[in-house]
Amino acid sequence: MQQTTAPIACIFDLDGVLVDTAVYHYQAWKSLANSMGFDFTEAQNEQLKGVNRMRSLDMILQWAGIEKSSEEKEKLAAKKNEQYVAMIQKMTVKEVLPGSLELLTALKAEGIKIALGSASKNSALILERTELAHFFDAIVDGNSVSSSKPDPEVFLKAAELLNAENENCVVFEDAVAGIEAALAAKMMVVGIGKPENLAAAKVVVKDLSQITLREIEALRFT
Repeated sequence: MQQTTAPIACIFDLDGVLVDTAVYHYQAWKSLANSMGFDFTEAQNEQLKGVNRMRSLDMILQWAGIEKSSEEKEKLAAKKNEQYVAMIQKMTVKEVLPGSLELLTALKAEGIKIALGSASKNSALILERTELAHFFDAIVDGNSVSSSKPDPEVFLKAAELLNAENENCVVFEDAVAGIEAALAAKMMVVGIGKPENLAAAKVVVKDLSQITLREIEALRFT
């Protein structure tokens, strides 16, 4: 019975859940691809959601049929990140996705622990620019984990920092890889996006405005 009475903890992915930086990733990757003489589609960009930078680059090079040395890959990844960071430097609170601020505020008011679980290595800058940093009790991102989603490391570390049991954690994810990671960590998952893309999640909503604190707390009873 202790499992059902212990407080929940919430772990949020960043890109596509709290803020929309996907467009900046797409523009930066597309620019890099174009500079090497090939194109990069929005459909391909969808497959990169939740995937770290170096793995994303490997996938793009594979689609293009191009081979690069490790040193060349590092330079290409750095070039992409420079373009991306220049774009997100201009982000504002207006780019926080619908329902994000309201839900984070409600969770904080109830004393529910909140963590970030993101592949992004630029999460600190994004949270600062969008004025969301103060909501988080713990931040786990691409700078603090060695394995990317669907490996559960990012969520396991977040739960550890929150001192929360895995089964009492609710993960909010918009990527298939992220949902797989949360399930591998034995956590509850709320998918953000289209149900047909996120079928493995316990519940799927369009955005965070579509789910309430009470509905989140009720997930463990369903």
